Amino acid sequence: MKVNHWSLPNGATCVVADIEQSTLTCIDFWCKAGSLYEMKNEEGMAHFLEHMIFKGSENLKEGEFDLKIESLGGSSNAATGLDDVHYHVLVPPEKIEEGLNLILELLLFPKIEQDAFEMEKEVVLEEIAQNIEQPDEIIYMRLLKECLTPHRYSKPILGDKETVKNIIPRQMKLFHKNNYVGENCTLCIAGELPKDIFSIINNSKINELNTISERKNKSTKTIFNKGYKKETIPRLEGGRILKAWELPPAKEQTLILGAEIAATILCEGNSSLIVKDLREEKRIIESIDIDLQILEEGGLILMDVSCQQENIKIAESELNNILKELTRTLVTNKDLERAKILVINNIYFGLELSTQIASTLGNQALWGRHQSIFKSIDDISSWTSLRLNEVIFPLFNPANAFTLIAEPEK
Repeated sequence: MKVNHWSLPNGATCVVADIEQSTLTCIDFWCKAGSLYEMKNEEGMAHFLEHMIFKGSENLKEGEFDLKIESLGGSSNAATGLDDVHYHVLVPPEKIEEGLNLILELLLFPKIEQDAFEMEKEVVLEEIAQNIEQPDEIIYMRLLKECLTPHRYSKPILGDKETVKNIIPRQMKLFHKNNYVGENCTLCIAGELPKDIFSIINNSKINELNTISERKNKSTKTIFNKGYKKETIPRLEGGRILKAWELPPAKEQTLILGAEIAATILCEGNSSLIVKDLREEKRIIESIDIDLQILEEGGLILMDVSCQQENIKIAESELNNILKELTRTLVTNKDLERAKILVINNIYFGLELSTQIASTLGNQALWGRHQSIFKSIDDISSWTSLRLNEVIFPLFNPANAFTLIAEPEK
């Protein structure tokens, strides 16, 4: 797979990855326009705009984009995150130019008409209403609020009912104008590519992105709040122990890789340390997951333990004992090598499809991390038991966590 990067005069970054004999080619457009970039009273704007992008443009009527992409034998999707938003279309290789023209027309020139705006606002409000009824979502948002306030990461991507209700088309057009600019955008195309792919991109509408934004967002590092809290959650089944720890910013790729290895040692598979001890042998927990929320201004390590309500106290005590012991005793070579193999496999599994490759390369380029997508595999060998003990396992110390104990409402 050959990868090329270059920049356009307006500051937009372009990446292409030639994957021979790929059945479908992915066109993935990334923008630094996630919920992080919303101002006060704009909460939910980034996600709402993602909806409105697909409601038509100056030259595409509502629904016309989907029909045209489908007629090419393609499909489309989008996702809004805390840091960024991305839109992708999947098309046969011979339809790249048409697919690119369609997605850029939609992204650069959204219509945002009043009638469609008000109708879609109701869809977004219903999505918020459904979301805030889900026990898992309630727990997750309360945890973020406790450990990351006042940072923007502590607020929901969907926004809340009041902020979304008050958003008007003029605000959204201004948000689009100020954030969807060259220096904030990356176009990545991965799959089988035509010989003239560079000409196709360099002569596309991506050149029509404005060069700079009129609004500058201040970048601020997260301030992590340690603490402990108990909450009762409606419709929750059983007890939950949630722990959050500070994770280095996304640019610290090597440290994040070490955290992934540590998380795998702790709770991926029946032979992992916590699963083997607390679920398989002592049977005091039902499940445990660790998720790394990798964010540009400082992320989180999130641990989620499910157990019977009457087992919460003992499960928390046993869990803390295991975590405290991590820095006192070296993990065995057997546990370390097992974890490394699983992490390597996950990296390969996450790069099997053109959509996955385009997503990875596009995100890396957007944030200035021009490196091989397999670099982390090469870096795994640098992580020894001793280095994990010195650098990574202290991150998992219970004293450095925010702990949320969630119990069902009686």
